[in-house]
Amino acid sequence: MALWRGSAYAGFLALAVGCVFLLEPQLPGSALRSLWSSLQLGPAPAPAPPGPGSPEGRLSAAWDALIVRPARRWRRVAVGVNACVDVVLSGVKLLQALGLNPGNGKDHTELHSRNDLEEAFVHFMGKGAAAERFFSDKETFHNIAQIASEFPGAQVLLCGPVGPKLHELLDDNVFVPPESLQEVDEFHLILEYQAGEEWGQLKAPHANRFIFSHDLSNGAMNMLEVFVSSLEEFQPDLVVLSGLHMMEGQSKEFQRKRLLEVMTSISDIPTGIPVHLELASMTNRELMSSIVHQQVFSAVTSLGLNEQELLFLSQSASGPHSSLSSWTGVPDVGVVSDILFWILKEHGKSESRASDLTRIHFHTLAYHILATVDGHWANQLAAVAAGARVAGTQACATETIDTRRVSLKAPREFMTSRSEAGSRVMLNPNEPVVKWHREGVSFHFTPVLVCKDPVRTVGLGDAISAEGLFYSEVHPH
Repeated sequence: MALWRGSAYAGFLALAVGCVFLLEPQLPGSALRSLWSSLQLGPAPAPAPPGPGSPEGRLSAAWDALIVRPARRWRRVAVGVNACVDVVLSGVKLLQALGLNPGNGKDHTELHSRNDLEEAFVHFMGKGAAAERFFSDKETFHNIAQIASEFPGAQVLLCGPVGPKLHELLDDNVFVPPESLQEVDEFHLILEYQAGEEWGQLKAPHANRFIFSHDLSNGAMNMLEVFVSSLEEFQPDLVVLSGLHMMEGQSKEFQRKRLLEVMTSISDIPTGIPVHLELASMTNRELMSSIVHQQVFSAVTSLGLNEQELLFLSQSASGPHSSLSSWTGVPDVGVVSDILFWILKEHGKSESRASDLTRIHFHTLAYHILATVDGHWANQLAAVAAGARVAGTQACATETIDTRRVSLKAPREFMTSRSEAGSRVMLNPNEPVVKWHREGVSFHFTPVLVCKDPVRTVGLGDAISAEGLFYSEVHPH
């Protein structure tokens, strides 16, 4: 657990950061830009003058006009409980250093060997899709981690349990109580690849990353009770949680027992404090189904997730379009909208259901959607635009949108639903946020200006959700 007393918005760096307490946020900033600066990785390149006549230039200008701060802002934000040391490096170069050659890609729900790692990496690099897997063999993982941490060009990021390396990386203004310290660090290896990067016959269609770890401390969510017990004294306006996906490395019996304890801990959070849950890549359908059905969703106020997590959620809980095996290209807006609607209708707040869930922030490479139950959230037009804007600046490591370095990849025309008579929408860069309603649920859609040559892929989802939350305002009840 850490108490952040310095630059306030730095606490919003990543939703995956362990127990972080955030005091009086000022400017939202950008997660990775702040982190790059704190690690002295050098300044971001200056953006080029925008091209106002291009679709990208018009869309960026329209965002700037739309993004306004909410009337009521978060003063204190508590963030927990998944903390680790991320080692970020080229996936292809690491696998080459390990003596591996590209073969036939194959997904593995759990990695047991170097060969499994090569097959899973090839599988997801070929799709340009993000993924995260647990590596079961401790000795093999630590051998790979040692090679990775010494690899030229590898960068170490803060990404709970605080070991000596993570403690060393923390800012001097971050206080770490003794109960959060442990003898060893938990390392996560982030294997990045660029759009168009080749390895043998393999060519990545998009820039992305593949994450793997042998992380038992975060998998057990060891710091959850410590985190929740501190909230009464800290009195946050917002609680942000992550790390449920890390339980995939645990036994089924442990998962079942720990989920019940997680529910108890969430219920101990003082009444009236909104709780945002950030999901991450999973492969265990039984665990995901338990998270959905064992009241975890109904206990939180807000969710953040990407296209892989959304489809897997629907498949695990028998939701709409669950027969779809995977996305092909840009996820269909109508399909995404149907699943978001189903989550809020089946597990969200209503007059007949004791649930707190009223908001979902969905993000994919080309566009974002914020879905909210009517009457509970304000400023969502600005929130969805801010989340999309930061995706472009984070990936390109620029302070503002550089229109020469981004492109518009969102569908120019789409249906708002595939399961009922939805509306047909034509995208207009001058009015980039599209809003529609469906049975008490409001949807805000906006495209993303996708970085053509991204500097970083890791942490974007966390930055997107954090920026969206910063600009959101919850109605008190």
